[in-house]
Amino acid sequence: MRFSVDAHAIGQHLTGNETYIRNLLNCFAKLDRQADFVTYLSRETAFENVPERFFKRHVAVNPFVRLGFDLPRKLRQDRPNLLHVQYTAPLFCSVPVVVSVHDVSFLEHPEYFTSFRSRQLRYTVDRTVKAASRVLTPSEFSRRRILDAYGLSEEKVVVLPNGVSSSFRPIAREIAQRAVLSTFKLPSPMILTVGDLQPRKNHIGLIHAFEQLMRAHPQLPHHLTIVGKETWYTPVIRAAAKKSSVADRIHFTGFVGDDELLRLYGACDLFVYPSFYEGFGLPILEAMACGTPVLATPVGGVPEIMGNDSVGAVAEGDETTLARAMAAALGRPWDRAAIARFAGGHTWEGAAESVHRVLESVAPEERPPA
Repeated sequence: MRFSVDAHAIGQHLTGNETYIRNLLNCFAKLDRQADFVTYLSRETAFENVPERFFKRHVAVNPFVRLGFDLPRKLRQDRPNLLHVQYTAPLFCSVPVVVSVHDVSFLEHPEYFTSFRSRQLRYTVDRTVKAASRVLTPSEFSRRRILDAYGLSEEKVVVLPNGVSSSFRPIAREIAQRAVLSTFKLPSPMILTVGDLQPRKNHIGLIHAFEQLMRAHPQLPHHLTIVGKETWYTPVIRAAAKKSSVADRIHFTGFVGDDELLRLYGACDLFVYPSFYEGFGLPILEAMACGTPVLATPVGGVPEIMGNDSVGAVAEGDETTLARAMAAALGRPWDRAAIARFAGGHTWEGAAESVHRVLESVAPEERPPA
């Protein structure tokens, strides 16, 4: 059996998409030592992040070249039994496809995207999911949205929850705080949020809520740290932070890797995730795995990973309530060990085993002819 995987997200700082495919590949290497795996990568620096025994093929960074020319040509050469992609399959595909679609926010909230990106996803995802053998998604929320949007059969769309990497674990807070002070010059104590600087993550609402928190509780010494890749929406968020009366306490780090992210989760007093829309909410699990108290808006697929009082819920878009919830959370004694144990039930090993089972079930026994 030979499986091909479009892994172009690795090395591109595509956050959730990159985390997903990188962890699946690492787990596939341990799970299946018989099949061949061919990975398609857009950055040569990403080759080292893929298991050594997997075949690695370079494809263009440009999506039009990658999807229109590179992938179709390489699939004809490599002749896999099946191809796995995220969201979008190549324009001409000679083998069956399994696609992972994490959410359909581009359909339900196009205002969270540039107009070009929204139109592109509407066309390419529609074409891909209708032609795919299976559609994988991480939550029942996203499954229902996909079924409603595309009119697919119930059995075609499968819920397979994401995992959290074992690299995210509780570490000594003093050590973590010293590390983030050394690396990022970030003072402690801090409140943390993680997510690309885009509208649906609600960074502006969090900035306003943090300002209210500091106004109501001037004795609090906390800073707000915003971690995430910069996007077209970054200037709007930075302008809101600069305009804030507590601008000197708001810090941006840009994109950070997992090692630095582990220390940031470990160093903060509270992780806040006030998103307007989520298919799953992977940073919530990562923070919990580090034993960090979490406040999140229970939107989309988030309630499916909230439980055992490990995550505090706050009303969507209500900045005053969010400020009060942050104050309450900062003053509450949390059982950090219990938070980490709850997150430990979500592993990439388990997620990869489920994905691999689907790949095997739909792949034809014979590879395409040469």
